[in-house]
Amino acid sequence: MKKLKLVIYYLFFYNLPNSRYLPLFSKLRCWYLSRVLKVVTAHQKNRLENRIYISDASGLKIGQNVRINENVFIQSASIGDNVMIAPNVAILSSTHSYERLDIPMVDQEDIFGLPSVIEDDVWIGRNVVIKHGVTIGKGAIVGACSLVTKDVPSYAIVGGVPAKVIKYRNAQETEKKYENE
Repeated sequence: MKKLKLVIYYLFFYNLPNSRYLPLFSKLRCWYLSRVLKVVTAHQKNRLENRIYISDASGLKIGQNVRINENVFIQSASIGDNVMIAPNVAILSSTHSYERLDIPMVDQEDIFGLPSVIEDDVWIGRNVVIKHGVTIGKGAIVGACSLVTKDVPSYAIVGGVPAKVIKYRNAQETEKKYENE
Protein backbone atom coordinates (compact mmCIF):
# COMPACT_ATOMS: atom_id res chain seq x y z
CA MET A 1 0.00 0.00 0.00
CA LYS A 2 2.87 2.39 0.80
CA LYS A 3 4.31 1.85 -2.69
CA LEU A 4 0.98 2.83 -4.24
CA LYS A 5 0.90 5.98 -2.10
CA LEU A 6 4.44 6.75 -3.24
CA VAL A 7 3.40 6.33 -6.90
CA ILE A 8 0.53 8.78 -6.29
CA TYR A 9 3.06 11.23 -4.80
CA TYR A 10 5.15 11.01 -7.99
CA LEU A 11 2.12 11.35 -10.27
CA PHE A 12 0.48 14.34 -8.58
CA PHE A 13 2.79 16.09 -6.09
CA TYR A 14 6.40 15.52 -7.15
CA ASN A 15 6.40 17.95 -10.10
CA LEU A 16 4.12 20.65 -8.74
CA PRO A 17 5.85 24.02 -9.23
CA ASN A 18 8.22 25.47 -6.69
CA SER A 19 6.58 27.26 -3.75
CA ARG A 20 8.40 30.49 -4.65
CA TYR A 21 5.64 30.98 -7.20
CA LEU A 22 2.76 29.96 -4.99
CA PRO A 23 3.12 28.63 -1.40
CA LEU A 24 0.08 26.40 -1.96
CA PHE A 25 2.22 23.88 -3.87
CA SER A 26 4.53 23.27 -0.91
CA LYS A 27 1.53 23.04 1.42
CA LEU A 28 -0.01 20.35 -0.83
CA ARG A 29 3.23 18.36 -0.82
CA CYS A 30 3.52 18.71 2.98
CA TRP A 31 -0.10 17.66 3.43
CA TYR A 32 0.35 14.52 1.33
CA LEU A 33 3.69 13.52 2.87
CA SER A 34 2.43 14.07 6.43
CA ARG A 35 -1.18 12.87 6.27
CA VAL A 36 -1.03 10.13 3.62
CA LEU A 37 2.57 8.84 3.42
CA LYS A 38 3.21 9.75 7.08
CA VAL A 39 6.91 10.51 6.58
CA VAL A 40 6.77 14.19 7.59
CA THR A 41 5.70 15.54 10.98
CA ALA A 42 2.93 18.06 10.27
CA HIS A 43 4.05 21.64 10.97
CA GLN A 44 2.90 24.92 9.47
CA LYS A 45 6.47 26.07 8.75
CA ASN A 46 7.55 22.96 6.80
CA ARG A 47 8.49 23.83 3.22
CA LEU A 48 9.08 21.02 0.74
CA GLU A 49 9.92 22.03 -2.82
CA ASN A 50 9.42 20.11 -6.05
CA ARG A 51 11.25 16.99 -7.22
CA ILE A 52 12.11 15.55 -3.81
CA TYR A 53 12.84 11.92 -4.68
CA ILE A 54 11.93 9.44 -1.94
CA SER A 55 13.30 5.96 -2.54
CA ASP A 56 12.04 4.19 0.59
CA ALA A 57 9.08 5.84 2.32
CA SER A 58 9.06 3.20 5.06
CA GLY A 59 12.60 4.21 6.08
CA LEU A 60 12.07 7.97 6.07
CA LYS A 61 11.13 10.25 8.96
CA ILE A 62 11.19 14.06 8.64
CA GLY A 63 10.72 16.41 11.60
CA GLN A 64 9.08 19.82 12.09
CA ASN A 65 10.02 23.19 10.59
CA VAL A 66 12.07 21.53 7.85
CA ARG A 67 13.02 23.18 4.57
CA ILE A 68 13.94 20.82 1.71
CA ASN A 69 14.72 22.44 -1.63
CA GLU A 70 14.29 21.01 -5.12
CA ASN A 71 16.04 17.99 -6.65
CA VAL A 72 16.84 16.29 -3.34
CA PHE A 73 17.37 12.50 -3.44
CA ILE A 74 16.59 10.63 -0.21
CA GLN A 75 16.92 6.86 0.03
CA SER A 76 16.28 6.38 3.74
CA ALA A 77 16.94 8.76 6.63
CA SER A 78 15.84 10.25 9.89
CA ILE A 79 15.77 14.04 9.58
CA GLY A 80 15.30 16.09 12.76
CA ASP A 81 13.55 19.39 13.44
CA ASN A 82 14.63 22.81 12.10
CA VAL A 83 16.73 21.35 9.28
CA MET A 84 17.57 23.16 6.02
CA ILE A 85 18.55 21.13 2.96
CA ALA A 86 19.68 23.03 -0.14
CA PRO A 87 19.03 21.91 -3.75
CA ASN A 88 20.65 18.86 -5.35
CA VAL A 89 21.50 17.00 -2.14
CA ALA A 90 21.74 13.18 -2.08
CA ILE A 91 21.15 11.29 1.18
CA LEU A 92 22.09 7.66 0.61
CA SER A 93 21.30 4.50 2.57
CA SER A 94 22.75 1.80 0.34
CA THR A 95 26.01 0.83 -1.29
CA HIS A 96 27.39 -1.78 -3.68
CA SER A 97 29.52 -4.80 -2.89
CA TYR A 98 32.85 -4.79 -4.71
CA GLU A 99 35.09 -7.14 -2.72
CA ARG A 100 34.92 -10.20 -4.98
CA LEU A 101 37.21 -10.06 -7.98
CA ASP A 102 35.72 -13.14 -9.68
CA ILE A 103 32.30 -11.45 -10.08
CA PRO A 104 31.81 -8.18 -11.98
CA MET A 105 30.83 -5.37 -9.60
CA VAL A 106 27.56 -4.85 -11.45
CA ASP A 107 26.55 -8.43 -10.55
CA GLN A 108 27.49 -8.21 -6.87
CA GLU A 109 24.81 -7.57 -4.29
CA ASP A 110 23.60 -4.17 -3.21
CA ILE A 111 23.66 -3.50 0.52
CA PHE A 112 20.53 -1.75 1.81
CA GLY A 113 19.26 -0.60 5.18
CA LEU A 114 21.99 1.80 6.24
CA PRO A 115 19.98 5.00 6.87
CA SER A 116 21.61 8.31 7.67
CA VAL A 117 20.62 10.42 10.67
CA ILE A 118 20.42 14.20 10.44
CA GLU A 119 19.87 15.64 13.89
CA ASP A 120 18.08 18.91 14.79
CA ASP A 121 19.11 22.38 13.57
CA VAL A 122 21.35 21.25 10.69
CA TRP A 123 22.09 23.17 7.49
CA ILE A 124 23.16 21.14 4.45
CA GLY A 125 24.55 23.14 1.52
CA ARG A 126 23.95 22.70 -2.19
CA ASN A 127 25.20 19.59 -4.05
CA VAL A 128 26.17 17.66 -0.91
CA VAL A 129 26.33 13.85 -0.93
CA ILE A 130 25.77 12.10 2.41
CA LYS A 131 26.91 8.48 2.35
CA HIS A 132 25.02 5.62 3.99
CA GLY A 133 24.99 5.24 7.77
CA VAL A 134 26.34 8.73 8.53
CA THR A 135 25.09 10.80 11.48
CA ILE A 136 25.21 14.58 11.21
CA GLY A 137 25.21 16.02 14.72
CA LYS A 138 22.94 18.69 16.15
CA GLY A 139 23.62 22.22 14.92
CA ALA A 140 26.15 21.17 12.26
CA ILE A 141 26.68 22.91 8.92
CA VAL A 142 27.78 20.98 5.82
CA GLY A 143 29.35 23.21 3.15
CA ALA A 144 28.30 23.11 -0.49
CA CYS A 145 29.70 20.37 -2.75
CA SER A 146 30.89 18.23 0.18
CA LEU A 147 31.05 14.44 0.35
CA VAL A 148 30.15 13.31 3.88
CA THR A 149 31.62 9.85 4.50
CA LYS A 150 31.93 9.90 8.31
CA ASP A 151 29.88 11.14 11.24
CA VAL A 152 29.84 14.91 11.75
CA PRO A 153 30.15 16.14 15.36
CA SER A 154 27.50 18.43 16.83
CA TYR A 155 27.98 22.13 16.00
CA ALA A 156 30.79 21.38 13.53
CA ILE A 157 31.17 23.18 10.22
CA VAL A 158 32.45 20.68 7.67
CA GLY A 159 33.35 20.89 4.00
CA GLY A 160 35.37 19.27 1.25
CA VAL A 161 35.79 15.91 -0.43
CA PRO A 162 35.79 14.04 1.84
CA ALA A 163 34.22 16.43 4.34
CA LYS A 164 36.47 17.47 7.22
CA VAL A 165 35.82 19.68 10.25
CA ILE A 166 36.73 23.28 9.44
CA LYS A 167 35.69 24.78 12.76
CA TYR A 168 32.92 24.68 15.34
CA ARG A 169 29.97 27.06 15.62
CA ASN A 170 30.47 27.58 19.35
CA ALA A 171 33.33 30.07 19.86
CA GLN A 172 34.50 28.40 23.10
CA GLU A 173 34.68 24.98 21.40
CA THR A 174 36.64 26.53 18.54
CA GLU A 175 39.16 28.08 20.95
CA LYS A 176 39.57 24.76 22.83
CA LYS A 177 40.14 22.87 19.59
CA TYR A 178 42.86 25.26 18.38
CA GLU A 179 44.57 25.29 21.81
CA ASN A 180 44.87 21.49 21.68
CA GLU A 181 46.43 21.42 18.20
